Amino acid sequence: MISNMLETNSVKTTGKIISPIEFSHEIFGEGFHTFNIEVPRLSETVDILPVTISERLIVNMDLKEGAFVQIIGQLRSYNRYVDGTSKLVLTVFARDIKLLEDEEEIQENLKSPNEIFLDGYICKKPVYRTTPFGREIADLLLAVNRAYNKSDYIPCIAWGRNARFCSSILIGDHIKVWGRIQSREYQKKVGENDYETRVAYEVSISKLEYIENDNNRLVTQEE
Repeated sequence: MISNMLETNSVKTTGKIISPIEFSHEIFGEGFHTFNIEVPRLSETVDILPVTISERLIVNMDLKEGAFVQIIGQLRSYNRYVDGTSKLVLTVFARDIKLLEDEEEIQENLKSPNEIFLDGYICKKPVYRTTPFGREIADLLLAVNRAYNKSDYIPCIAWGRNARFCSSILIGDHIKVWGRIQSREYQKKVGENDYETRVAYEVSISKLEYIENDNNRLVTQEE
């Protein structure tokens, strides 16, 4: 079952734990914990990614702030209701975790620290736009099926010719994407003159594959 799920939603990331490991919730007697990891980008900035993990995976593991870990799992979404409104929340759901203690091993894993693959369906009309500097961008919302008739809804962002290509795809179209998970801060207005800094998570697409089911045409686009 796990292998089938990972075929459509697969994450591999390496980073440094930067928050306490805290209890989150319990399902059928199994407890889950959360923490944040700092994942470096090639641009020398970082992404801060939330992780959810079963207590059964971290038994006798010395996880603490400052430790480096490699996590394999999925990018999951769920709805959180705050003040009567629904908010889409994303988290890296760990299926396996490895504590990296050797400096050479850490550096080797940090060469490709943030990888994701998704196989899903467009569930909202893509929004295509250009920046003031003329860069092309498209925002997508991808529904990725998982077990028990559930789906994860993953915001994605495409660039350049991938963005131009996405401007013509429709709700229900089947695509596969490869890229990385990125975090992005933004200002949310919470009062007449008050703003709150929040963090959004999305998949930055580096490669996109479009599958046209009716005539089995396959087109691959790479950035």
